[in-house]
Amino acid sequence: MAPSDSDESAFSDASERGVNDDKRVIVQTTFDAYFALSAAKASTSSNIFSSLIQPLSAEEYAESNILDPPGTKPLRSSILVEPARSTLFSRWLCELAEGFNLLCYGFGSKRQLLNDFASQRCSKLGHVVVVNGFQPDLTVKDMFNAIENIPGISALSLSSTTAEGQARRIYDFFSQPARKRRHLYLIIHNIDAFFVRTPKVKACLSLLALHPSIHVVASIDHLNSPLLWSSSEACARKDQATADGKTPLRGYAWLWHDLTTLAPYDFELSFADRTSITGALTSRKQRADVATVGAAISETAAKHVLAAVNDRAQKLFNLMGQRQLAAIDVGDPNVDGLREFSVPYDVLFPLARENFLAVNDTAMRALLGEFRDHGLVLSAQASGGEVLWIPLRKERLSNVLKSLNIS
Repeated sequence: MAPSDSDESAFSDASERGVNDDKRVIVQTTFDAYFALSAAKASTSSNIFSSLIQPLSAEEYAESNILDPPGTKPLRSSILVEPARSTLFSRWLCELAEGFNLLCYGFGSKRQLLNDFASQRCSKLGHVVVVNGFQPDLTVKDMFNAIENIPGISALSLSSTTAEGQARRIYDFFSQPARKRRHLYLIIHNIDAFFVRTPKVKACLSLLALHPSIHVVASIDHLNSPLLWSSSEACARKDQATADGKTPLRGYAWLWHDLTTLAPYDFELSFADRTSITGALTSRKQRADVATVGAAISETAAKHVLAAVNDRAQKLFNLMGQRQLAAIDVGDPNVDGLREFSVPYDVLFPLARENFLAVNDTAMRALLGEFRDHGLVLSAQASGGEVLWIPLRKERLSNVLKSLNIS
């Protein structure tokens, strides 16, 4: 059978495509096209969790911790009560004497239990230094400075002022032959903190951890904390701390303990911004940066700031707050961003001048400066100019304005 015209046309098109494909360097198959499409940049939504959930005030956080459902009993771990508590402490002392360091994990704050172990047992056997690793501003220099407060350490020569030099001097002090030299018990809360994660700090701390007269008892709370140490570091032993008798090896000699206490992290969270869903902040600079972009301020903090300013500043804040409350009442109730109810500066300044609060722009910005420094008033540039708003929810802002007693 002779081919039809349509068959000849299809064969011609296929031939042309084959010629064109041969001229290309790379011909993308359906397999390649699938992975090329999968590797394309995915678009993310701007609706983040922190913008959908209103933050708690300090008062609301405290109230939520003391409220229990009717008929329920608070959970309490058995290791917190006697005789399990004393048995655990005796076991820890035995393991420390055998050359191990203790690493405690589990749900719940371990701070109080470790502090009790340090004060009731370790303090009777040697020097004790407690390190609160959950403090955002803590550095390794702070930890070594606290250890060097032990009498006699600062009398030794210091090879360098670096952390490595301090660690070496502490190591040499406890290596001195002395008949009645006491041991050092180093209690580190949250050893998985940011300041311990750098290789330099880990090397300095591992030098002390393998010393036979230095005992480390630490706690961790992060899920990936075991990844901080290699298997050789975690499994090192103090009886093998020196390879040639002179050069000390480094490691931790960890012995793991499940220390599930179910206790709240109240003390650890006191160093975090509990009024913000973003959680703990790592430095004062970060806290200042968050204040400039819209972190919520507590109602108590707002009242303290207003009590420290003059009457004109209080009246200006009241004027601005009333405008913001009015905007919230007529606005969309589903909108959580307080910036949506901001007051334009060009609107606020004429109102302040009519109420004899500021006669010129310089006086106006001087009144706002005190509020901006404390994060009580935030500002941003919009298409129509500068806008101002107070980072307080409607209920909290109403309570703060009522406390001013301004008619």
